[in-house]
Amino acid sequence: MYDFLIAPFVEFGFMQRALMGSLMLSIGACPVGVFLMLRRMSLTGDAMAHAILPGAAAGFLLYGLQIVPMTIGGLIAGAIVALGAGAVSRFTVQKEDASMAAFYLISLAAGVLIVSLRGSSVDLMHVLFGTVLALNNDALTLIAMITGTTLLTLAIFWRALVAECLDPLFLRSVSRFGTPVHFIFLGLVVLNLVGGFQALGTLLSVGLMMLPAAAARFWTTRVEPMCALAILIGFASCVAGLLLSYHAALPSGPAIILSAGVVYLCSIVFGTRGVFNTRTRHHRHRTA
Repeated sequence: MYDFLIAPFVEFGFMQRALMGSLMLSIGACPVGVFLMLRRMSLTGDAMAHAILPGAAAGFLLYGLQIVPMTIGGLIAGAIVALGAGAVSRFTVQKEDASMAAFYLISLAAGVLIVSLRGSSVDLMHVLFGTVLALNNDALTLIAMITGTTLLTLAIFWRALVAECLDPLFLRSVSRFGTPVHFIFLGLVVLNLVGGFQALGTLLSVGLMMLPAAAARFWTTRVEPMCALAILIGFASCVAGLLLSYHAALPSGPAIILSAGVVYLCSIVFGTRGVFNTRTRHHRHRTA
């Protein structure tokens, strides 16, 4: 048991850095995923994951696989798409989902094109799917800063974020912070996707954000326990995924996301609000 569960994290530095980075990502990204889900914006996370691609690709084109320029590029591209899509939905007849879809499709195409101008298919796979086992100290520092910023922002705007989940129109009618909170939240989404990009790539980072949050929804209805449970599910998924990657020689990023997917599927069936318990309560109610 020791050799299977603990030894990989004790004996190898790359496994320790991968575990530390993925756990920090879970702390910041999973609560953001809960709010995305509650606001019925789950696919927005996927769109924003594609949106950061051209900025990261531009950093790669200019400086190669360097963490700082690719991160700055991703932040700029994500901010442009988030603000642009939000502005279009606020000031035109187009809904936010349509404007976000248009922006992310343009961004995805531009990002793939930019990477292809200089890099090989291997470089493109690195940008799209990440390499969690190759995290260095600079990447861990960046992820720690993003996690700290996310937790501080959530603590400050917690009540406003919860209120916007319940009734965004009411929040805007009684408070002038309704629209700013929306854009601040989109900024948190971009920030955590950029952090996840360092480990899981643009296409898988949204998985760690959304799957634990979706799984937690089947176990509780309150926001605070849901965020805490999502973080715990993220932790378990990261540990299981890294161990699976190590022992079965599988890609680490997909292994983490598939582990979260297994928890999600189990939650659908066995969660307190899942299929099994819901049908059981319904049957007892009918027989009573």
